Amino acid sequence: MFGFISRRIAMALVVMFVVALISFLLFRFVGDPVNQMVGIETTPEQREALRQSLGLNDPVLVQFFRYVMGAIQFDFGNSYQFKQPVADLIGRRLPATLELSFASAIFALALGIPMGVYTGLNRDSWLSKMFLSVSLVGISLPTFFIGILFIFLFSVTLQWLPSFGRGEVTELGSFWDTGFLTISGIKAIILPAITLGLYQMTLIMRLIRAEMLEVLRTDHIKFARARGLPNRSVYYIHALKNTMVPVITITGLQLGSIIAFAIITETVFQWPGMGILFLQAVQNVDIPIMAAYLLLTAFIFVVINLIVDILYVVIDPRLRTERGRA
Repeated sequence: MFGFISRRIAMALVVMFVVALISFLLFRFVGDPVNQMVGIETTPEQREALRQSLGLNDPVLVQFFRYVMGAIQFDFGNSYQFKQPVADLIGRRLPATLELSFASAIFALALGIPMGVYTGLNRDSWLSKMFLSVSLVGISLPTFFIGILFIFLFSVTLQWLPSFGRGEVTELGSFWDTGFLTISGIKAIILPAITLGLYQMTLIMRLIRAEMLEVLRTDHIKFARARGLPNRSVYYIHALKNTMVPVITITGLQLGSIIAFAIITETVFQWPGMGILFLQAVQNVDIPIMAAYLLLTAFIFVVINLIVDILYVVIDPRLRTERGRA
């Protein structure tokens, strides 16, 4: 297991190195940072002095090494637009994005897994057909359209839930705040979490349904029934466990996607997370924020993939046997 984890960590470091190189190239070839930081009245001498102070006249390898060392220390320089350290800007908005992503993932898993199991075991029931019809809606409609429909129905028409913002938050130390501890915070996260997690929920439901239908036709399930095991044991211990490997893969990747691509949902509901910050950075060509967002997103995907690979070995005994023989 130690060798397996070591190899995965080595691969993750290679991926992060490549992503760091790509994000560094943003600084080099996507506009001149000096032009974003000064006005038209700045003299050429002042521009050159600023380039010298920023280290832009140093060799490329020196700049790349300095950039990587700064990224390791979570130092991405200052934002061109806000004139503040990028780490502070991301740190203030990261809790909101992670909170929204966590709520969306819980919603998708809590509904997707039971619905997938039920539709796999009861293919011809009217409830299964209704679940499948709802899943078609979740897959077909774009996220922004679903969000607008929810706002019109639950915020404008029924006035049950707020349509924007995060609500009242509670400070937990100097680096974290949460809305889960206040009534307004819980109400504010309901619509964005459902909007962001609806597609993931339908994907998980259909995947588990397909895997359950395939596993129930295998020989070991027939043997379990021949032994006289109750249906509950056959379905939820033997069958469901064998469907978890592909489900873990998709769930892990989708969790990374939720965190990385929550931009549309945050924009529709004006959720004060990293998505809106990244969108503002794109509109204003704020390269330090764009590069930091790219690195942070890649790091999240790498960590999730590492956890998924470890869970493979824990869940599937065949992988442990193959690595033991190797």
